[in-house]
Amino acid sequence: MSTGTPAPADSLEHVNVVLGAPEIGRALTRIAHEVLERNKGGDDVVLLGIPTRGLPLARRLAARLAEVEPGLDPAALAGSLDVTMYRDDLAHQPTRTIGATDLPGGGIDGKVVVLVDDVLYSGRTIRAALDAISDLGRPRAVQLAALVDRGHRELPIRADYVGKNLPTSTTERVRVLLTETDGRDAVVIEGGTR
Repeated sequence: MSTGTPAPADSLEHVNVVLGAPEIGRALTRIAHEVLERNKGGDDVVLLGIPTRGLPLARRLAARLAEVEPGLDPAALAGSLDVTMYRDDLAHQPTRTIGATDLPGGGIDGKVVVLVDDVLYSGRTIRAALDAISDLGRPRAVQLAALVDRGHRELPIRADYVGKNLPTSTTERVRVLLTETDGRDAVVIEGGTR
């Protein structure tokens, strides 16, 4: 997930755009092909987006999977997974709104669940997602797709599919902007001394 509350880009001293709309599109297309190749098709794949920005990314990936494999129904591939109540940092973070978990009609039992998130950072959000999944069913496998992997892991978690590895310092903040939530597509680094 993105770290912190988004601030207007023009109010920040150091903002570096690292991915624009075309690069995000290419990254998602590449990830879709990798998911299909690794899982020998998309028949047993379920994409679960972690709100907020993981959900539109999961929907975009589902559409790309269906473009490559026309028999797939993008609406039946994607769902959302709210991890709020599974987080281990609730006492240290501002109050969070509890979101909705929306599984595709076939559920997740026996499926390959691909968790989709915008930024992989400490790994704590993904740990919470794994706990949430265990309460919802028993998938055959769980994989992770992240648009950006910025490093600084606190838990032994690694993405199976990465749009962009983006080494950062801990003083920087990576923000993913998506048309669905922010009116445009971009990945920016804010702060630091770049």
